[in-house]
Amino acid sequence: MRISLKWLQELVDVAISPEELAETLTMAGFEVEEIEDRRPWASGVVLGKIIACEQHPNADKLRVCQVDVGSSEALNIVCGAPNARADIYVPVAVVGTYLSTIDLKIKPAKLRGVPSEGMICSLAELGLSKESAGIHIFELENPKLGSDIRPLLGLDDVILDLTATANRADALSMVGVAREVAALTGASLRIPAANGVAIEGKESPGLAVEISEPQGCPIYIGTAIEGVKIAASPAWLQQRLQAAGVRPINNVVDVTNYILLEWGQPLHAFDSDRLQSFTGTQDISIGVRFAKTGESFKTLDGQNRNLQAQNLLITASDKPVALAGVMGGEDTEVHEGTQNLVLEAAIFDQATIRRSARAQGLRSEASIRYERGVNQAALTTACNRAVALILELAGGTATVQKTASSGDDLSFLRSLELRLDRVNLVLGQLKRGQTGGSKYLEPEEVKNILIALGCEVFPTEKERVFAITVPPYRYRDLEREIDLIEEVARLHGYDNFCDTLPSKTEPGYLSPEYAAIRNVRSAFRAAGLTELMHYSLVKTEGDNQVVLANPLFVEYSALRTEMLSGLIDAFQYNLEQGNGALNGFEVGRIFWKDGDAMKEADAVAGIIGGDPTVWKWQQSGRDRPLTWFEAKGILESAFQGLGLALEYQSDSSNTRLHPGRTAALSLNGKHLGVFGQLHPQLQQEKDLPEQVYVFQLDLAVLLGELGRSSNLTRKFAGYSSFPASDRDIAFFAPVEVPVVEMQSAMKKAAGSLLDSVELFDEYRGDNVPAGQRSLAFRLVYRAGDRTLSETDVEPAQQKVRDVLVEKFGVSLRS
Repeated sequence: MRISLKWLQELVDVAISPEELAETLTMAGFEVEEIEDRRPWASGVVLGKIIACEQHPNADKLRVCQVDVGSSEALNIVCGAPNARADIYVPVAVVGTYLSTIDLKIKPAKLRGVPSEGMICSLAELGLSKESAGIHIFELENPKLGSDIRPLLGLDDVILDLTATANRADALSMVGVAREVAALTGASLRIPAANGVAIEGKESPGLAVEISEPQGCPIYIGTAIEGVKIAASPAWLQQRLQAAGVRPINNVVDVTNYILLEWGQPLHAFDSDRLQSFTGTQDISIGVRFAKTGESFKTLDGQNRNLQAQNLLITASDKPVALAGVMGGEDTEVHEGTQNLVLEAAIFDQATIRRSARAQGLRSEASIRYERGVNQAALTTACNRAVALILELAGGTATVQKTASSGDDLSFLRSLELRLDRVNLVLGQLKRGQTGGSKYLEPEEVKNILIALGCEVFPTEKERVFAITVPPYRYRDLEREIDLIEEVARLHGYDNFCDTLPSKTEPGYLSPEYAAIRNVRSAFRAAGLTELMHYSLVKTEGDNQVVLANPLFVEYSALRTEMLSGLIDAFQYNLEQGNGALNGFEVGRIFWKDGDAMKEADAVAGIIGGDPTVWKWQQSGRDRPLTWFEAKGILESAFQGLGLALEYQSDSSNTRLHPGRTAALSLNGKHLGVFGQLHPQLQQEKDLPEQVYVFQLDLAVLLGELGRSSNLTRKFAGYSSFPASDRDIAFFAPVEVPVVEMQSAMKKAAGSLLDSVELFDEYRGDNVPAGQRSLAFRLVYRAGDRTLSETDVEPAQQKVRDVLVEKFGVSLRS
């Protein structure tokens, strides 16, 4: 909230500088984000009167003005403003003045041959508006020429941009901030008086108020005012609104906004005649209810709102005229011809207004305050003050005032007990105790702090226990003893308490699980994949999705059940933006429903595709698709970095993957996930490169294998200094037999002498039996203590031949 220091000084005696005040408020929990000192904006600008205005002899759009600024001689100033004329009062920047907002220092000059001794200013040049059509003209009686114009324009002010925490709704008003400043500084407080307003004809049947939803609206006050005259607000009111960032509109609307800023109580003025015309009746019956299905109406911002059942409405003869606590309706707004008003002052439920505003995607200054909770006890005060100001500025007569309430206790009083021993236990010792003073807060100090906050403090029969009566304007905030202790600490100053550090410190460390996740990320990055991050929220599409009860957007209405969709969309988006293929991986969480139970798990997923080559001159500039084995090699290199060996099994269960180029992955017999090429149909729909590969792995299984004792420490073995003995074996094998199974069988049959087995050739075609393929493996035998002889190798090689024939039915070729 933007706080005018000049306005604040009318409510509380502020004797410290703006910078000191900002520091005091910030240390008390009200962060001042910016100090806008307006005083330098027009330093040196004085009030002048144009006594003569003639056309410039050498320019059609310039005028030569004689300006009286209270000195012995009039100033000759060349002005280009179209509204410059004689006998008007204007702001004049004399020679030597520096206009900080436009970074201009006024110097004597000649414009088209005519000397100019200053500048007549517009509001834009003084920093009060972004654009101005011409110079500013004052409407003054008995002005003093040559006087400082800053008080006339509200530029003798400093604005503090203050942020209040969500629990301090009272700080969204000038009165609330003034109370806080008074409590912090001990200054005297002057709350604006709200004298009772004379209401004529209270029994008139022309206005009735009825609340259908007492939980959403505990109290509603409607006041009829007749014979008002809509006009511009006086300068003082406009300046205060502008300082707070509110655009002046007219005297009636400006008063409602002024009370909103002063008391934090939103108000709304309806045009009474428009209400009668809108409802077709002379008697106005104001109601409060929730919207019905299919209802709609147009708000003040010109938007036609389709209402939902959670929207609380203000109605006239059951027709919607305002979104309660959010925004009024266009059909009943106050306009230039308004003569009769109905002024609304009400209390609305916080949660109800929050849901209503969110349902429409609409937040206003009123809804922000209702969502946090306005001061119920000040409702009548704010209403009466608004009525008095309207009668003062717009004339008219208050004829009817009707109040409807739920009948609940609206006293807003709460009593709490505060134990002094508890205060000192929570807050600890004071720094003054280190210099010989009392180590803890004294009872009198605690009492004075609470009295400064507006609480009533009474002794009790219990020793060192106070009975505290909370002021109505802090009713929503001070609910428990700990809240009072917080206030004591805040006003006494957090920096006045001793720092208490732990008696023992322990160096930080990573948990084994988190360290393993770091290793997983590092391994995939080392394999050349970029780490990605997506939202866990997606559209609602499947039956087993976990759907949010209150989503922000339709696109984010459910939790993802898998991670491949997000990766595919990211791959497609990067291609469309001209960024090339996105080879990346993501570590994240997936969610699903198993019956009525909701479950979640961590997963690792990735996508690989595009041409792996950098320079393409050997391919005549054409892209070469990534092969299945190249993509598989990238995945395996990541697992080699983790010290794990993947096992592959043919799989065609995933409909989004190519049925002949998909493998189920496992580690030590435990199912890990899936790896495969995107289905050609999906690839065409997404307009992706010819071959794109994806994988999704169960992170829990992966971490479980990494956490096994055999994998916790890397094992190194010395190289054999003796030569190896190679043997090749070739055979026809059925196509459906996986190579990995044959490799595993060969390793097991050959025993410890076998150092490695590698497939180096595959052939399908002529001279190969139908349904089979020709495979050739190289087996390397090695011992660490001797050179192997034929008698060592041949028995092991024969066992390999035997197991291949017996287990897989191969036909040996060599």
